[in-house]
Amino acid sequence: MLWYKPMLDAEGGIAALGAEIAEDAAATKLVRRLGLKVHLVSSPFEQPLGRRELGQIWSRQARWARLRRVTFPAFFAPEILLGCLPPLLLALTAAALSSGDISFAAVTLAVLAAVYLPELALIWTKNWRLSLWTLPAMLARDVLSPAIWIRSWLSGSFDWRGNTMTIGTETSELSSASPSH
Repeated sequence: MLWYKPMLDAEGGIAALGAEIAEDAAATKLVRRLGLKVHLVSSPFEQPLGRRELGQIWSRQARWARLRRVTFPAFFAPEILLGCLPPLLLALTAAALSSGDISFAAVTLAVLAAVYLPELALIWTKNWRLSLWTLPAMLARDVLSPAIWIRSWLSGSFDWRGNTMTIGTETSELSSASPSH
């Protein structure tokens, strides 16, 4: 994060970023409260996380979902509607209720193409990493997203680097339930 230091100092300094459980969320809210806009970099920075086991991937995604739920609940709530499953379920339901002879395979293929081809095109045009695993990873993301979304509403605790952390539900409070290593 880059800041105009006098502006940040006038709003409480670096300590003001502790107002939320995630400093980027606190920064966004502070800037918006001042009537200003948050500016993002034009391209994402590579984050080489290395190889991860399925449990580690699940934990990371569940942790970030809980943080989004607490820091931006109005934006997080409709996340359940993202991905391929909602349009696919709607299209298959419409096909089942129609009086015509509609192929479920054709409907499925059309919906998946409509959902994933634009995302793949974006990846291609932005010259982001694209491999044979990209589409299967997108499918896995979209299949797991509803479970992660539901999980984020059921628990405020998570494990981060061997420490059990709890996200407060009444306030944007983060506490450590076990000592740091």
